Amino acid sequence: MGLLACLGVISPFPFYYWLWTQPQTWVNLCGKGSDPCKVMAMVSHFLKLVQFASLLAVSTLSWPPPFYFWPLFIFGQFLNFRVYQLLGESGTYYGVRFGKTIPWVTDFPFGVIKDPQYVGSVMSLLACLSWVPYLYILLWVLGYAFMIHLESKEDPSTRAEAIS
Repeated sequence: MGLLACLGVISPFPFYYWLWTQPQTWVNLCGKGSDPCKVMAMVSHFLKLVQFASLLAVSTLSWPPPFYFWPLFIFGQFLNFRVYQLLGESGTYYGVRFGKTIPWVTDFPFGVIKDPQYVGSVMSLLACLSWVPYLYILLWVLGYAFMIHLESKEDPSTRAEAIS
């Protein structure tokens, strides 16, 4: 189960890497009349379920959670919610890479916290450390660190052209 859980935890990152580095391929694959951000969101939600199922398979749940769980989890999820609220689906799911114009956002948490969605996700994962073996949390966090690095080096010339 351990190897399968590891693979499940890292399963979204090759997909995200491919979309980030080959956005035109994804836009072309989605085709006319299909929103590549919406399709990415659907695939990402499925992969997120795979990740959560993988964690659940290796978890040892107990109640009550440790004292650090609630502040880390609640603030982490608040950051995720706020990012999605400000960016919307297209801003969250690589719209700029797929040829969409996404307005620049400076409201909190942007401008205060670098990569707030990733920070929020990592906080939520760390909140679960008492239930999930360290290795699986570490793999997930390393996946986020890889994506932060990749996304920080965006080359605008590699953006896709939207299919009209």
